[in-house]
Amino acid sequence: MLKDAIREKTLSPQEVRAILNTDNKEIVELCKRASILPRKNSKGQTYFSYDEVKSLRKVQAQKQGVSVPMVQQAQKPPTAIQNILTSLQEMETKLSDKIAKVIDEKLEGMDEVVVELIRCKTDNETLRQKIVDLNKEVYQLKNDLSSYKPIGLGLYRKKTGHIWE
Repeated sequence: MLKDAIREKTLSPQEVRAILNTDNKEIVELCKRASILPRKNSKGQTYFSYDEVKSLRKVQAQKQGVSVPMVQQAQKPPTAIQNILTSLQEMETKLSDKIAKVIDEKLEGMDEVVVELIRCKTDNETLRQKIVDLNKEVYQLKNDLSSYKPIGLGLYRKKTGHIWE
C-alpha cells in the first residue's frame, strides 16, 4: 500500500529540479530522451509522477556515463513497423504514379486546345477592329446623308456649310 501511494504521488517541476539537481532546460531534454510528456492538472500546473522521475534519473545517469539500460524508445523499430512503413511508402509511390498518369492523359490534348483558343482570340480582336471601322464608316455616311436636303419633285441638293452646290 505504501508503494502504491509513492507511485501515485505527483511531483512539481521544482521538486524534480531538486531531485535531479538540474535546471528546466535539462529536464526538457531528459523528457525528450525518455519520451515523457509532462502532464498538467486541472489548474494547468505541470507535474510528474514518481515513475517518470525515476525514468528521468536513469536517462540522466546514462547521459553522465553511468551504466544504465537504454531507454526502449531509442531502439530500432520492430520489423513489423518497418514493414508497415515500407508498404505505406510503396502505396504512396503507386498512387502518385497513377495520379500523374491520369493527369497526363487528361492534359494530353490541351496543347491543341490552347493553340485553338489563341487563334480564336486573335480572330475575335480582328473582328472587333472591323466593327469599330464599320461604325466609323456608318457615322460618316449618316453625316454625308444628312447633308442632302429635298428640293422637291424627288430631287435632292447637297448642302455644304452655307453654300448650295
